[in-house]
Amino acid sequence: MEKILRIALAQINPTVGDLEANTAKIADFIKQAQKLKTDIITFPELAICGYPPEDLLLKEHFVKDNLRVLYLLIKKTFGIVAVVGFVDKDRNGNLYNAAGIICNGKLKGTYRKIELPNYGIFDEKRYFQQGKSLPIFELGGIKFAVNICEDIWRAKGVAKFQADKGAKVIINISASPYHMGKVKLRENMLIERAKETRAYICYSNLVGGQDELAFDGASVVLDPEGKKIAEAKQFEEDLVIVDLPVKAKSKSRLRDKKFIRLCELKRVSKPALPKRKYKKLNKINEVYNALVLGTRDYVRKNGFEKAVVGLSGGIDSSLTAIIVCDAIGSENVVGISMPSRYSSQETQADAKVLANNLGIKFIVVPIDSIFSVYLATLDKKFAGLERDVTEENIQARIRGNILMAFSNKFGWLVLTTGNKSETSVGYCTLYGDMAGGFAVIKDVPKTLVYELARFRSEKDKKERIPKSVFERAPSAELKANQKDRDTLPTYSVLDSILKAYVEEDKSFEDITVKKINSEVVKNVIQMVDRNEYKRRQAPPGIKITPKAFGKDRRLPITNRYKEY
Repeated sequence: MEKILRIALAQINPTVGDLEANTAKIADFIKQAQKLKTDIITFPELAICGYPPEDLLLKEHFVKDNLRVLYLLIKKTFGIVAVVGFVDKDRNGNLYNAAGIICNGKLKGTYRKIELPNYGIFDEKRYFQQGKSLPIFELGGIKFAVNICEDIWRAKGVAKFQADKGAKVIINISASPYHMGKVKLRENMLIERAKETRAYICYSNLVGGQDELAFDGASVVLDPEGKKIAEAKQFEEDLVIVDLPVKAKSKSRLRDKKFIRLCELKRVSKPALPKRKYKKLNKINEVYNALVLGTRDYVRKNGFEKAVVGLSGGIDSSLTAIIVCDAIGSENVVGISMPSRYSSQETQADAKVLANNLGIKFIVVPIDSIFSVYLATLDKKFAGLERDVTEENIQARIRGNILMAFSNKFGWLVLTTGNKSETSVGYCTLYGDMAGGFAVIKDVPKTLVYELARFRSEKDKKERIPKSVFERAPSAELKANQKDRDTLPTYSVLDSILKAYVEEDKSFEDITVKKINSEVVKNVIQMVDRNEYKRRQAPPGIKITPKAFGKDRRLPITNRYKEY
């Protein structure tokens, strides 16, 4: 016998630790689903407390409060089955990454995550114990199962066992962070799992920014053939509701003790579901949206109203400025130009044009008089020594001080503008251009910076970033006639080496096989290795590559290993 199961995927953006607000959001989405006579609604992994809660889990009162608001939510949930992620605790004090299956004001069952990821940005074995059981639930004769994130990534794993036990619908609640290529990788995996289990796969993912992470959503429902039948938006909250024709057992077998019985399906006529049209984003659009979402949530969730960016007239600060304008509105963004004796008229003009094009407040604070005082103060101490990178970095540190002064005075968040290529090799100044609260393009290679800037410029009919910014050779402008290429390989070469060495952990020999000059490779590797101490002191920034600096890549600062 075939029955129609109406299931909703609630793709929400919770805030880590904001238990009451997260629970209120969950309750609101439940109400929306109830109006459309939904049978089951699902929420992302750890939706109650937000993901990842990290060492908040070591606070006993945090776990207790998470359970308290869960039970408050349960009391408000009637006429629908809700699958909600929360932190569970057993009698021995062990914690579990869990999903509560709620029905008619009761917690009818709990699933505890079995596959605990412990790689890249994940540290779940630090906090959670592994679940042991695979409960199957029954709703009006339809068997379904619940698992959590990593559980569904393993072939012949949890999902297969659940299908073998009779589940025709497999619900996966997830907090899968974004990086380039992740959406396709994830969808391919889900197609494989649908074909393997011969079950409907309902994948409910988190959306939103959390520190370095951006969660893209892209929740999806697949049929047993692996065909996509519904999908949620990317980088936005969404509620996707779909009707699934599922084979159900006859009444004579409804009370089988192997299954946790919930209730009957609604027999009332159900309203028609609204039609949905959604176009998948391409790679550049995905990355741009991830940066906007990550910036917006970092600013807003940390209680800032405005942000400030140092505008140099270069491509990095231009891209950073336009991202933050898209994230929080140009009325909430301030650009500060801090020209020195080495700043060209062209870059100063471009900084002003950019600010005017974006409609942001623009402040000019020349630094040459301050720089002169520094030089005069230090000249006697540095007598007999030539001026070098020391004096260059003083200018960057003056600028960092000025930006932080505005931050202190007005409560603005300072956004740094360094890209991944520069921070990889230490082509940045500690306590200078690295000074700030959030690094918007920290994980964006320089070549991708240009792609993103062009993409965003082409979206508008009128010019945002001046054309001269794209055409001018990159320069820090900290000494006369300075160009990035004086110190670094061309960015196309540099980025190819960094991708191999930093993101793919390739060896010196592996990289030189690609016909890249061995001395160039050696120099880049040396620069990457000796600047770990700088990166450790950098502000957080949004992860958009498969391996970002920080949680993804954790190397010792004190390290004498050399491979050549």
